[in-house]
Amino acid sequence: MSTETNKPLDDQADSEQQVDATYTEASEAAEAAQEAVSEQSGELDKLRQQADEHYQRFLRTQADFDNFRRRTRQEKEEFAKYASLKLIEQLLPVVDNFERALVAGKDNNDYDALLKGVDMIFRQFEQVLAGEGLQAMEAVGQPFNPEFHQAIMQVDSDEHEEGIVVEEVQKGYMLKDKVLRPAMVKVSS
Repeated sequence: MSTETNKPLDDQADSEQQVDATYTEASEAAEAAQEAVSEQSGELDKLRQQADEHYQRFLRTQADFDNFRRRTRQEKEEFAKYASLKLIEQLLPVVDNFERALVAGKDNNDYDALLKGVDMIFRQFEQVLAGEGLQAMEAVGQPFNPEFHQAIMQVDSDEHEEGIVVEEVQKGYMLKDKVLRPAMVKVSS
């Protein structure tokens, strides 16, 4: 009987050992799973923190860009508002000289001196405009070019070939390298 009585005890001991082993394995697996979850949770927190930092950086960059756009628009508006400031400053002496000529013309009847003064003012005015890049076009004797000339009439001419500008009715002007106003011309036919 002792072998039979010991057998259930041995079976029970084996079962307990199996349960203990299974419990130990399950416990180890649970600990390993918990460590993995803990590591992943740590990584997840780290990634959330990075995402939040990137989002904050994005918001700051967006705000900086909005400020830049507003500042640039204001600068453009101010530049457009005062773009002619330099030219106006250069034209003021011309205006002053015209005023002086008008006063002198009323006080004197010396038309030759008045004409000479107005001619000097006109040359001063031309110098200011030339300093800004304005040039009068030379049209007479040149071949007609629709980019630079506006034909208002064709005339018969024995001394010019066909398509040559014979007379300039209104001067044309270039501002630096751009046609500001084409010359109104009469062209030979």
